[in-house]
Amino acid sequence: MTERDNIDPQSREPLEGLLAFMPGGFNGIPDIDTRRETVAELLLSMGANQPVNLNVTHEDHFASGEDGTPDVLVRIYKPVNAQGNLPGLIYIHGGGMILGSIAGEQATCISICERLGIVVASVDYRKSPENPYPAAPDDCYQGASWVFANAAKLGMDSENIGIYGGSAGGGLAIAVALMARDRSGPKFKYMMPIYPMIDDRNVTHSAHEVTEVGIWDRAGNLEAWECYLGGKPADQYAAPTRATDLTNLPPAFIDVGQVDMFRDEDFDFAMRLNQAGVPCEFRVNPGAFHASETFAPEADLSKRIWAARYEALQRFIDA
Repeated sequence: MTERDNIDPQSREPLEGLLAFMPGGFNGIPDIDTRRETVAELLLSMGANQPVNLNVTHEDHFASGEDGTPDVLVRIYKPVNAQGNLPGLIYIHGGGMILGSIAGEQATCISICERLGIVVASVDYRKSPENPYPAAPDDCYQGASWVFANAAKLGMDSENIGIYGGSAGGGLAIAVALMARDRSGPKFKYMMPIYPMIDDRNVTHSAHEVTEVGIWDRAGNLEAWECYLGGKPADQYAAPTRATDLTNLPPAFIDVGQVDMFRDEDFDFAMRLNQAGVPCEFRVNPGAFHASETFAPEADLSKRIWAARYEALQRFIDA
């Protein structure tokens, strides 16, 4: 039995179609610039058939960079009928620290904004290898700090803002939460790191097990960490599993697929959060591969994954 045999059948069919379009998966494209263009086109094409959502508006702002670094793009999504200060969510896109963009995950931000009636602030960041660590978490922290400082102008309730991100975005969400704690910075009400990329060591069972799914396998992860770290050792803000103190972090919700190489590092981190007194709900989704809810959105499994996330978000917002 191969790892693909463990994938949910409804999710496996779109995956096979994707791999037919992109033989060898993401890492089958060795040149990073070409890979970025291909992935960007793929994500945009997946949202191309969605009608324009007239219930959500968006506008771009720029947070000033720190110590001469470039300004940080922050895209704000608001319900068109927004009144007063609404709960807020800072959103960080994925892409293994080398891929991805705000535009590629715009459909998700719009859906969250409309479904929950909240303001979503999607924060961009510089990518590796051109801009290795600490560029990405520094940008995300700068963007998050700007959102809190301007919450009233943006129509956000500064006491009801969480942080969310998937994959690399999940690792960055945790890094920003750690930085905020250590710098006495923004007070996040909760954090939702989704299948977060958090361990540069790649030593868990699942890190060796998932090698041929085609969506963020071991080889691609090793390459991404090398690009991200640029030959330097990782600290807790680069790889949050290296944090020795997880106390005083916001309550958390983490989910990950059974067929995801991040499964075991995420499990270990979730258990350590609970041991540190940080409430953390952790879910393993049987049959799910990395980001399968994105690449197989019509699968019943994907719908269950999103239902659980929306339930958790609503619970955090209402707490």
